[in-house]
Amino acid sequence: MSTYTLTQSIPAEAGYDLVVAGGGPAGTAAAVCAARLGLKVLLVEATGCLGGMGTSGLVASFGPVSDGERMLVGGFMRELLETMWAQKAFGPQVVPEFLHSQLNRWVPFHPEHLKRILDEFVVQAGVEVRFFTRLVQADVTGRRVNGVVLSNVEGLRYVSAKAFVDATGDAALAAAAGAECKVVLRDTDTVSPSTLCALLGGMNWEDPAYGEGWKGLDVVKNRVRNELVPKAIEDGFFTQEDRFFPGMNRVAKQGATLNAGHVFNLNPLSIRSLSDGMVFGRKLAVEYTEFYRKYVPGCEDVELLATAPVMGVRDSRRIVGEFELTMDDFRAKRQFPDQIAVYNRPTDVHPSNTSKEEHERFLKDFHGKDNLGRGESVGIPYSILVPRGSENLWVAGRCHSSDTKVHGSIRAQSAAYMMGQAAGTAAAQSVATGQPADDLDTSRLVATLRSAGANLPQKELSRQMTRA
Repeated sequence: MSTYTLTQSIPAEAGYDLVVAGGGPAGTAAAVCAARLGLKVLLVEATGCLGGMGTSGLVASFGPVSDGERMLVGGFMRELLETMWAQKAFGPQVVPEFLHSQLNRWVPFHPEHLKRILDEFVVQAGVEVRFFTRLVQADVTGRRVNGVVLSNVEGLRYVSAKAFVDATGDAALAAAAGAECKVVLRDTDTVSPSTLCALLGGMNWEDPAYGEGWKGLDVVKNRVRNELVPKAIEDGFFTQEDRFFPGMNRVAKQGATLNAGHVFNLNPLSIRSLSDGMVFGRKLAVEYTEFYRKYVPGCEDVELLATAPVMGVRDSRRIVGEFELTMDDFRAKRQFPDQIAVYNRPTDVHPSNTSKEEHERFLKDFHGKDNLGRGESVGIPYSILVPRGSENLWVAGRCHSSDTKVHGSIRAQSAAYMMGQAAGTAAAQSVATGQPADDLDTSRLVATLRSAGANLPQKELSRQMTRA
């Protein structure tokens, strides 16, 4: 490819303490929590709403928030859950046990309602939000980010700040700032594919097949996965013989979100691949809607109302952090002095192709002995949010530093909200004390998070973060 050198003067803005790139779960939590601690915060988001995969991506179900005995999440995430419960933003079948006492229970919600709740949170906290705004470049001196170049309908802007949080999912800011990253594409046989989720209407949840309450929904969902999808594959119904099927979640009286149809071999860091994937994903959404009409009870009149405007990417680029959380840590249920959250979720790395071997590998991993049991958890240490050697840049969400299998567990939205709270809180501490990201007093960070309601049960604290 030939090159073109652009020389241009653009408007420059200053006065922000923190710029957060990405308004998904991690970025929203980072921005709100930092603003509550007194920082002047700018939150930039490429779409027109907050919530990321939960709203724009129509992945309208939180990963597990309980360890089977108690609610495991705390702080901002617990506040969000309690607000959603009070405002009836969950699916009609959601009961308190989903939040407090069920193991590996996904929690469906109404995506449009979540958008409005997050709007309220940022407005109340005094966060400045710029929608339809993307990061273009970073201005860096040594280990310090000085500012970022942003692009939106008004053109380019240079914005300087004291601290930065990368919550883009793809580690876009970290990569632009020169942080060491690893790109996770198709180089191993365990990299998750992407999915374009959809919104469906016309569901007859009163069909006798569903019985009453959430248990009937579970029965039908398991029948769809274990009986009806294999039957459709045997009939030659599908374009691709995709044996793994996350399925449909009830989010309204007659509505559902559909997480189905893997887009294999998609490169989330290639615009050509993303564009082709969106076209194929929309075709798959029609195919799976027709599957439901033909094979699944209560779905005879179901309609495809919309596909998500963004691809559901599970993995792309992760930072090389001050520490990498690995399966050895996960198996050991390791707890850390500097942990900023605890979590319990299976290692959910979707099949990378349509082979029976990959499907069996997924089932073995997801239901295997390495996963966490009732009352158990693994700690998420602060150090996986810090790009190696970073002075004033943090990441939060799925671009954190972990190996592929652990990433399959803690990439969920509920964990991302907790990482975001930690990153925003760390940024506030750094601005107040001058402590760099890679030498932050983590005992003070943990104390601040605990005072904000975070569930951090570790008995031992340390000023120093966990390192390799």
